Amino acid sequence: MKIVIDAMGGDNAPQEIVKGALMAAKEFGVHIILTGDGDTILRVTESMGHRELPEGVEIAHAPEVVTMEDDPAMAVRVKPESSMAVGLQLVAEGSADAMVSAGNTGALLTGATLIVRRIRGVRRACLAPYFPNASGGGTLVADCGANVECKPEYLLQFAYMGSYYMESVMGVPDPRIGLLNIGTEETKGTELQKESYKLLVNARDKGDLNFIGNVEARDTMTGVCDVLVCDGYAGNILLKAVEGTGRYLLSSLKDIFKKNLKTKLAAALVMNDVKEMKKLIDPSEVGGTALLGISSPVIKAHGSSNAYAIRSAVKQAITTVNAGVCADIQDNVRRMKAQGQEA
Repeated sequence: MKIVIDAMGGDNAPQEIVKGALMAAKEFGVHIILTGDGDTILRVTESMGHRELPEGVEIAHAPEVVTMEDDPAMAVRVKPESSMAVGLQLVAEGSADAMVSAGNTGALLTGATLIVRRIRGVRRACLAPYFPNASGGGTLVADCGANVECKPEYLLQFAYMGSYYMESVMGVPDPRIGLLNIGTEETKGTELQKESYKLLVNARDKGDLNFIGNVEARDTMTGVCDVLVCDGYAGNILLKAVEGTGRYLLSSLKDIFKKNLKTKLAAALVMNDVKEMKKLIDPSEVGGTALLGISSPVIKAHGSSNAYAIRSAVKQAITTVNAGVCADIQDNVRRMKAQGQEA
């Protein structure tokens, strides 16, 4: 298996990206293709003690870089020789099985749509991060920012794709689907939520989806559903709110433990448990966010990814390839349409 990694994308590129790539190649035995400026990547590997590229690692030279300031809609067109565009092209032509990038999210989504292409019949690809929850498992949120303006049929397809991902990749049988809303009653929400609700009920009645109804934001982390469906605007706000709350709680807990001798002693007794809790909400453990609806696996790693996060993103890419979730979506795309909608 070959995984291409955008070596120049992200806040910590190229050092942490290359380091993570080498970690993944060694740990998982997967072939890694690093896209980016060849001389720069070689200097980084040399600084890590490698006079030559380690076995299973190669470079695909790409002299340009897509920055966070670039227009997401035009970046890969304006910079066709960027590390991101070259990586996506390798996946599109079959030279790599999946791609990982910590670069510009909008540019990656647009590039994946234009170069790797959406699965035929999928109206919009979506960003689907995985949240840990109180049940000991996790909840997939689809969409969390790719599609700010949505139609009900988009949300229906997000539900299908999220269900296939959770079943194939995460091993969750018959995933429970919830619709993010301001109340649990079916009459709540805007027209988007009301119409989406009807489509999801219809899919449930056909036996296609295990739709459990509306879910409020406060229940996201309780484990009430396995896939939470929403438009990208609401999903992104939810994502950022959860991230910010997690950081605040961990910081407050740290301050409490440092308060006095008694709390320091208490900290020593529970520190292992605190570290385990921290791992649950640490983006570097999850790795990244899958772009669902693209014809081959593309994983968006966090912009501030360190080496371990890149390693985890590669692991996620490997699991996604082996699970065949893209094929599952493609094989079932005709079931994913609203009444009157062409596949």
